[in-house]
Amino acid sequence: MNQAAAPRVAVLIPCHNEAVAIPKVVADFRAQLPGAVVYVYDNNSTDGTAGAARHAGAVVRREVLQGKGHVVRRMFADVEADVYVLVDGDDTYDAAAAPAMVRLLLTEQLDMVNGARVTALEAAYRRGHRLGNAVLTGFVRRIFGTRITDMLSGYRVFSRRFVKSFPALAAGFETETEFTVHALELKMPVAEMPVAYKDRPAGSISKLRTYSDGARILRTIVVLVKEERPLQFFSLWGVVLLLIGLGLGLPVVLEFFRTGLVPRLPTAVLATGLVLLSFLAFVCGLILDSVARGRKELKRLTYLAIPAVPPLDEDVPAHQQAPRQPNLVYATGDAD
Repeated sequence: MNQAAAPRVAVLIPCHNEAVAIPKVVADFRAQLPGAVVYVYDNNSTDGTAGAARHAGAVVRREVLQGKGHVVRRMFADVEADVYVLVDGDDTYDAAAAPAMVRLLLTEQLDMVNGARVTALEAAYRRGHRLGNAVLTGFVRRIFGTRITDMLSGYRVFSRRFVKSFPALAAGFETETEFTVHALELKMPVAEMPVAYKDRPAGSISKLRTYSDGARILRTIVVLVKEERPLQFFSLWGVVLLLIGLGLGLPVVLEFFRTGLVPRLPTAVLATGLVLLSFLAFVCGLILDSVARGRKELKRLTYLAIPAVPPLDEDVPAHQQAPRQPNLVYATGDAD
């Protein structure tokens, strides 16, 4: 068996002001995936997160641009590995699921394994957050595909192909939406695995701002629809404009047929303008759809240019596969 082919695994833990939780997160993942080197990307923490991570054995690095999306972009660019485990640093996700998620990705040669949160604790996953996640995930499932049920999960495993072909344009928590759309739009092989979700440790404070972050995520979905599905986006606006134009213009036309007069000239001009704008929207959608197809082909070719990690051999007993266990690299980052 070729030991040189053993895949390298990087565990990325973005967090901001998580001094209370980060030591246990690092310890848990090192225990589940032993032999780890931990890289900490400190995202302007003020509570000693960097020192706590260093004391736990991590190599500390820094990202000054505030926000989870910025830290994810930096980690994806800096860290070289074959498999990447991304998990929040608030100690709410079960580290024991990591080996199974990594193994699933390798044996099935997937590009993303999403950890779908499972919990009965109301405090851990509040009803408002559940509803918001369901609504936002429902929008994405309806437009881009139904293979992901928990779009906003912070626990995922990625292939190198995914990470190095991911544009990483988001600044904050909307980066999870970009992960999902990137995978679904390129028709990548993905899977979901249920993972336990629990309360934050005492003294740890959530950085999620329910309404403002929810609005940013919704805005990101709209922008991604415009960029990835422009024909659908502009056709929708074209239909809206056409219906308004017809609603305003038909009474004027009927009045003209009945009397030969156009008593409401401003309404007639407005209706004509709206109908023209609707057809312009349709034309824009057709043109941009061709542009989006070219961009999608280019992203697909970039993705295919990155070598895939060979799958684990399921026919070989587990104890004989010990030399093939991944060389583990842990990267921990502080992010909003």
